[in-house]
Parts: sequence; C-alpha cells; structure tokens
Amino acid sequence: MQTSVERFDVLIAGVGGQGTILASRIIGRAAVIAGLKVRGSELLGMSQRGGAVYSHIRFGTKVEAPIIPEGTAHILLSFEPSEGLRYLHYLSKNSLILVNTKPIIPQTVSSGLSKYPELEHITQHYRSYATTIMLDATALAIQAGNPIATNSVMIGAMVGSGRFPLSTEVMLQAVEESVRKSLFEVNKKAFYLGFEKVKQILESEGKADVAL
Repeated sequence: MQTSVERFDVLIAGVGGQGTILASRIIGRAAVIAGLKVRGSELLGMSQRGGAVYSHIRFGTKVEAPIIPEGTAHILLSFEPSEGLRYLHYLSKNSLILVNTKPIIPQTVSSGLSKYPELEHITQHYRSYATTIMLDATALAIQAGNPIATNSVMIGAMVGSGRFPLSTEVMLQAVEESVRKSLFEVNKKAFYLGFEKVKQILESEGKADVAL
C-alpha cells in the first residue's frame, strides 16, 4: 500500500504509564504499512515514576531528520492536560491540538508544593496557539473496557479529526499488529469511540469540514 505524503509530523506528550510510546509506535507502524519513511525520537523522563514522556513521529516521502523543527508540527496529542503545554513552541497556528482532559496529579501538587492549573485556564492557553479539541479519552477507554486503551482513543480521535493523512483501515491494522491479540477488540472499540467523539465535537462546533 503506497500513500503520497511528503511530510507529516505528530508530537505526543504525556506521563509514564499512559501508553504514549506505544501510540507513537502504532503511528510509525501505520506509516510503514502505507509505504512511507518514518523517523522519530522519544524521551522517557523517569517514565516509570510518572515523569514526563514525549515522542516526535515524522513520516512521509521526504522525511530525514528525527526531530520536528519548532513551529512546524501538524498535530499535538497531549495525553495529560498540562503536559502538552511544554511543547507548544513546536506548533503553528495551523496545527491541531488534541487533549485528554483527565489530569494526572504530580507528586509536587499532591504534597502541596505546587498547584495544578485549572482546566479552563489550560484550555484557553491551548486555544490561543491553535485549533484545540478537548475530550476525556480516559473515560472513553474505560467505556471500551480498559483504561490502558486511552492511547487508542487518542489515535482514533486524531484520525476522526480529518487532519490526519492515513486511513482508518491502515491505522487499525497498525493497532492490531502492535497490541496483544487478546486486547485488540478493546483497542478497536476505544479507537472508534475516540473517532466518533471528535466527529461529534467538530459537528457541534460547525467545524466538521476541517481539512488538511
């Protein structure tokens, strides 16, 4: 299967244990299935302790470097509301931001050393940079049958946005090849819940015709 995409860049931000690395590998696998070159970079900052984790995933026919240049990312997937705020400098006004609204409270907040920002403030900050879609991906994953499937919800939401160049079929094939066989049906359901949720959000906001 060959798809014509010169360059597409996705940045994923989250914390350890959320499945962000698996999400990046699913996207990379999908690009390979589509016959495209893939480059990427991952940072696992104390990931076993809930530390910050982020990935650069770049694919297309003309992709060489693994790091996304600042101001050029097409999509930011923030698996945790505040984590994506660290990487807004990679975006342009034409980017799309997808944010899971379920917070993971860091130890500094639970111990009283700092305060977690209000979700409304976080949302406003994202929207001052680029088009932003907020969804409770964790709740949708639980609805699908497993909170660990949050990454499949976020991937489905990305595809459902109409801003991602690879097809639903290719993405689901990549999911199937990347998760344990016993978990595929849950992840498939999670993918479609994210896909449909974003469609609903865009339709309610009159943006259902958003294109690349």
